[in-house]
Amino acid sequence: MRERLTSIFGGSVGNLIEWYDFYVYSAFSLYFAKSFFPNENPIVEQLNTAGVFAAGFLIRPVGGWLMGLYADLRGRRAALTFSVTLMCLGSFVIAICPTYARIGVAAPVILLLARLLQGLSLGGEYGTSATYLSEVATSRHRGFYSAFQYVTLIMGQLLATLTLLLLQRLVLTSDQLTAWGWRIPFLIGAGLAVFGFYMRRNMVETEAFKAEAEKHAQRRPMRDLLRHPREIAVVVGLTLGGTLAFYTYTVYMQKFLVHSVRLTRDQATLVSAASLFLYMLVQPVFGLISDKVGRRPVLMWFGVMGSLCTVPLLTAMRETRDAFTAFLLLMAALLILSGYTSVNAVVKAELFPARIRALGVGLPYALTVSIFGGTAEYVGTWLKLQGRETWFFWYVSGGILCSLLVYAFMRESKTHSRLDAEGEGAAASG
Repeated sequence: MRERLTSIFGGSVGNLIEWYDFYVYSAFSLYFAKSFFPNENPIVEQLNTAGVFAAGFLIRPVGGWLMGLYADLRGRRAALTFSVTLMCLGSFVIAICPTYARIGVAAPVILLLARLLQGLSLGGEYGTSATYLSEVATSRHRGFYSAFQYVTLIMGQLLATLTLLLLQRLVLTSDQLTAWGWRIPFLIGAGLAVFGFYMRRNMVETEAFKAEAEKHAQRRPMRDLLRHPREIAVVVGLTLGGTLAFYTYTVYMQKFLVHSVRLTRDQATLVSAASLFLYMLVQPVFGLISDKVGRRPVLMWFGVMGSLCTVPLLTAMRETRDAFTAFLLLMAALLILSGYTSVNAVVKAELFPARIRALGVGLPYALTVSIFGGTAEYVGTWLKLQGRETWFFWYVSGGILCSLLVYAFMRESKTHSRLDAEGEGAAASG
């Protein structure tokens, strides 16, 4: 148990650092947008930064493919260590990148390349991390332990938001943040990634991977993966609505609170931080529920409530001008979303055999997130610019409805788990 908990902690801390590094971009984009994309219209500036944010997601399938192959061929620990190294490099490049005023168009080009590097890292992080946490967890508490992937993911977002809140309230003025203060969180992220590298180098490899490695069989992961079209389709369908809702209520929400709800930047940051903190705490609760009643009922909660409530919640949020009311509405949305975020990683891991698990989880997930999750902020901002913001509400609701159809017809992964069928997940090796 001690080794298992140590391994889960090591994997989770690295996951936290990776997501902090990635989300700092979104949290601070209101301040550095002018440094790379100067324009008289602030919404146009945000549209350009959102485009670079989306580009980081478009490269994620390549990361999911490369890192998934590496994890299935060379080990989960090796892939996770390499992933955090790439994230460190990307954060450091953004932190020291000159502005548009100094080097012209080269500045946004360098920013884009750094985000692509981070996208490669994150594309491989999810599948490998989900695989690692699922394989080291016991079968009785697999949902509970796997939920910590999103605990640390949300904690990474929260840490990015709290960093912004601290700098806004206690350290720098708004002008200082806009001029140079936005570089500080990227430097912090690069330093934290070095710590993550150290933690992951000391993690143990999973028994599941070691058992596959000992077979010495010739492995062709991509060919093997294509033999599981049903599982691939389930991952895509399961992810579509969840990722669209997740990036709407987390990454895009801060801009939505400023530009649509008309809260101040400080109010928007505070609402985001408070809601993310409570959202983080409920993930293990939903994971534990899934260990008792199964994964499908938890997913169905998200699918039904998300399809019915997304448009009313976002509409009510847009029409209020009160920060506390906006917070309550956002929390309602995040409680619904927890039905997806708490269990989606373990469901995907339970679908595939060990020899292609990291690739099977990571690649179709990254493809779906790059198309729907990574573009959510851009689509929402663009539709607002066109005066059609309510169309975005229906777009999110429609995506969740598509996923609901998958949840309704998929098998219960808890009782048909490949992890249990292969006798995996008992422990990590000593």
